[in-house]
Amino acid sequence: MHTVVVGTYGVTASDVLAVARGGARVELSGEAVAALAAARGIVDALAAKPEPVYGVSTGFGALATRHISQELRAQLQRNIVRSHAAGMGPRVEREVVRALMFLRLKTVCSGHTGVRPEVAQTMADVLNAGITPVVHEYGSLGCSGDLAPLSHCALTLMGEGDAEGPDGVVRPAGELLAAHGIAAVELREKEGLALLNGTDGMLGMLIMALADLDTLYKSADVTAALSLEALLGTDKVLAPELHAIRPHPGQGASAANMLAVLKGSELTGHHQDDAPRVQDAYSVRCAPQVAGAGRDTMAHARLVAVRELASAVDNPVVLPDGRVESNGNFHGAPVAYVLDFLAIAVADLASIAERRTDRLLDKNRSHGLPPFLADDAGVDSGLMIAQYTQAALVSELKRLAVPASADSIPSSAMQEDHVSMGWSAARKLRTAVDNLTRVLAVELYAATRAIELRDGLAPAPASRAVIDAVRSAGVRGAGPDRFLAPDLAAADAFVRAGELVAATEKVTGPLQ
Repeated sequence: MHTVVVGTYGVTASDVLAVARGGARVELSGEAVAALAAARGIVDALAAKPEPVYGVSTGFGALATRHISQELRAQLQRNIVRSHAAGMGPRVEREVVRALMFLRLKTVCSGHTGVRPEVAQTMADVLNAGITPVVHEYGSLGCSGDLAPLSHCALTLMGEGDAEGPDGVVRPAGELLAAHGIAAVELREKEGLALLNGTDGMLGMLIMALADLDTLYKSADVTAALSLEALLGTDKVLAPELHAIRPHPGQGASAANMLAVLKGSELTGHHQDDAPRVQDAYSVRCAPQVAGAGRDTMAHARLVAVRELASAVDNPVVLPDGRVESNGNFHGAPVAYVLDFLAIAVADLASIAERRTDRLLDKNRSHGLPPFLADDAGVDSGLMIAQYTQAALVSELKRLAVPASADSIPSSAMQEDHVSMGWSAARKLRTAVDNLTRVLAVELYAATRAIELRDGLAPAPASRAVIDAVRSAGVRGAGPDRFLAPDLAAADAFVRAGELVAATEKVTGPLQ
């Protein structure tokens, strides 16, 4: 099994995906263990002094003015975890919780948190045992980090609360730890706070969304090319020299992908035949501009993610010179903004795909295709309601594009008076990515059927490969009306698994 070694200088997006989705094992490097021990020595020295130090010998948030005596400090750390584990609502997905725990471990291993090496090792042991704390949908304002979600994870380390075992059964966390030979931790000064105070959930969801969108943007280039082909459009607008004079990298990559898919098609370039068009509609002609802008948005979001992966997010932090200083690095604004930005790009990509689908189904705009791609229009309704479903998804995506990060709601007796709402931005982006997959599946279904209805003209070899692959996956072609939901579900699974991109690349080579 793949092993990810956690050091002191952060991790990569691939590491996060390997642990969150691939079940990779986690190990602490010798350097990380040494850094943990050194930082803990600083915390222990400060804890022994009479002067109060925030997070070490004081209360938290609006209660930071109280100095906590030594005999109450273990109770203080337990209490912050128990009281902050206040999430409500549906359970968060296993992959999100694993990313959350792994990214918190990444910061702990930086040597800036003051957590003991044995606590970090227990975090790794829980991940390696496949134990997943029960985390709930609501409870994070994205400042001071993802408090409630991280608290539910810390509660599991203490042997309290509920967690899911590797068998998928939810049991008391203490039972699961014991069953895997893991001793529950007794938290000491600062450790409870250090386990809760980070942007790890929103960052983990950003990294997974970027991985999914990398495939979906390639998929969107393919479905756009198939729709252009089915509509007898022109591929001249994809010429590299046209995109070179507006040199947005994403636009150029998207146009190149579409051109690669359409190479060798007998269907393109007929826009001046029986129903002359000076130009194709915007939803066809401007596909690279819209998809390209989304790709460039992803590039910016990826830059933010890389910086966050190299960060140690905690408050207070232990500095190499021995100081323990309060700071505001836990604020989720940098991550929240790009999560919202991606949701906007996703909504627009879905919107232009839906417009192409609608054009394929409208006999007045489809240039010779039957109404709704029906077998016997009037007796058959064809894909009429498939487009309704797609439109409903797009409408939902527009609502999900409303930024969460533009909102703030004060908390902690006005001590935390401006929050990022980054967790909420991440949660709605996950829904948006799911819905984009479904929208592209409907366009794929419509475009492949439309191409098959163009008798006498051969599609591009890449298009033919896609049609053959999607039919082999259980997505049926043209014919009389039938129960449509299974076909759409099969198309969704085909896109979601990356099979659309894989089938295309067998002909085109790697897409950009």
